[in-house]
Amino acid sequence: MILFHINTANLKISNRRAIKKWIGEIIKSYGMIPGDIGIIFCESEYLLKMNKKYLGHDHYTDVITFSYTGKNETKMSGDIFIDVETVRNNALLYGQSFSKELLRVMAHGVLHILGEDDITTVQSNKMRKAEDNALSKIKIDPII
Repeated sequence: MILFHINTANLKISNRRAIKKWIGEIIKSYGMIPGDIGIIFCESEYLLKMNKKYLGHDHYTDVITFSYTGKNETKMSGDIFIDVETVRNNALLYGQSFSKELLRVMAHGVLHILGEDDITTVQSNKMRKAEDNALSKIKIDPII
């Protein structure tokens, strides 16, 4: 089950059903099935504290993911924490709509739980292609 948790006052998501279906399709394209997936939209300071506590990084970020999927499991489960303010700022920086950038970050989080990484340049390029592929399969904008 895919659940949205909005812990910030400056976000309202419409088309939730279509977004959940889209996320499910991303997961299925990797040969997995959706399990319990939480997508938590939060404030910058909250995600900064999580980044410090769990990852040892003292900087803001747009997304942090936690996978609860075992090595040989076919059911994908995890939590995706998204900093809405950073996504808004990045949308302006990259010349994208907020909706498109938010969808990209959602896909990015799902891809991390599916095992994709973005530490090296090669990994980052592969991740970006996977994000672009996912974005090409959703036709709802705006989502807010």
